Amino acid sequence: MSWDSYIQNLKTADISGNIPVMEAAICGIKAGQESVWASTPGLAGITADEIKKLVGDRSSFRTNGPTLAGIKCMMLRDQMDMEQVYSLDLKTSKIDGHAYSICVGKSLTALVIAQGTKDAQGGQLVSKVFGIVDYLRKANM
Repeated sequence: MSWDSYIQNLKTADISGNIPVMEAAICGIKAGQESVWASTPGLAGITADEIKKLVGDRSSFRTNGPTLAGIKCMMLRDQMDMEQVYSLDLKTSKIDGHAYSICVGKSLTALVIAQGTKDAQGGQLVSKVFGIVDYLRKANM
């Protein structure tokens, strides 16, 4: 299965005509096989340890946020285990003077990660990520 089409889908315009996603990744979460399946260059460096932390115990994220591809993040909201939401909202530390929104969605087998453009709002990212997560969950993936 090619996951590149999912990355391309994340990077299309939303209903407002804007393209809110700058970087995206799809990562496998099966124990012992955590890896990036497809990504844009900016998230290609996501590590197995970072994936394990995102799907594991996130209780320390409020005080010591996670990293993604080595980028330090702050947790805004954790609803990854909540039915019909399945997402974690993050904000990066400043990169080139800007902090970027990130949404991490969880299907049964994968994480869907979208990093917004500097003007993107979290809701735009959640909508994009949830569309794919919902599709994958309905396909039992």
